[in-house]
Amino acid sequence: MNWLQILDNTLSSIISPATLGYALAALGLAIHFGYAGLINMGIAGFMALGAYGYAISVLTFGLPWWVAALIGLGAAALFALILGIPTLRLRGDYLAIATIAAAEVVRLLFLTTAFEDVTGSADGLSGYHGSFRSSNPLPDGTYGFGPWTYNETGWWVRIMGIVTLGIAALAVWMLTRSPWGRVMKGIREDEDAIRALGKNVFSYKMQSLVLGGVLAAAGGVVYALPSAVNPGVYVTSLTFFVWTALLLGGAATVFGPLLGSLIFWVIQTFLSNVLPALVDAGLLPFMSSVQAGTLRFILVGVALMLLVVFMPQGILGNKKELTFVR
Repeated sequence: MNWLQILDNTLSSIISPATLGYALAALGLAIHFGYAGLINMGIAGFMALGAYGYAISVLTFGLPWWVAALIGLGAAALFALILGIPTLRLRGDYLAIATIAAAEVVRLLFLTTAFEDVTGSADGLSGYHGSFRSSNPLPDGTYGFGPWTYNETGWWVRIMGIVTLGIAALAVWMLTRSPWGRVMKGIREDEDAIRALGKNVFSYKMQSLVLGGVLAAAGGVVYALPSAVNPGVYVTSLTFFVWTALLLGGAATVFGPLLGSLIFWVIQTFLSNVLPALVDAGLLPFMSSVQAGTLRFILVGVALMLLVVFMPQGILGNKKELTFVR
């Protein structure tokens, strides 16, 4: 096995667009679940709206990339409003069912052939990178060192992802330490008590749903910047992966989702490289390379269950602070 290549590929995932996109989505989910107590199982739908809103705005309407990104965020905010009006009064488990169904509706709308000219149906969308890449201030060339060596386009995508994540994390950090954040924590712990204090719980929940949805959509945009938008990406398993990253780092924290996403993708990349290599080396004779690649998803599922049982507060979470809804 080429351990040097495996290590190189694993380390490169630390600042990959996928890691940055997951971190933004997990940060949005932290607003939903960690601070407001909303069990949103449809985070993939928000990411899809961000990515498709961005791509469609560029390809169909010819808008600049930054305007297209804002439209993707606006689409997610509108979706949150439409979703929240009938569902935010539901109990936690019913809300989970409603959100996962809504995310599937969004994915199937992008997948249907009725809007193929706009959404690309099963083929997805590509070729929307011209406006973004033309705004790149970096000169042509290759920069970096070791596993973090990329051309000007690769660095431009990562720089924009890191800047977006930094701004989002700073905004969430400030919000959660404001009176708004304290109300949200109170709603998570006991919404009846907050309601008795004269606060409009439904309004605060809606604000949380919209804000977290916009952050998740930003993650969808970053995730789609380097390659293409494909409906096969925004499936239910994507939601579970974002939940894994969130719980790994700490649900009721600001920097926990960032750390959890980084660890999640480092482990995912390592397993996707080392498991097929073990098969090729004859150390896993009972399975094929394809089966070895699938095994990593089983391991992620087991890890999620263990996290929920033994460390629900996550790595950076406070053990004294409730992170699950009663």
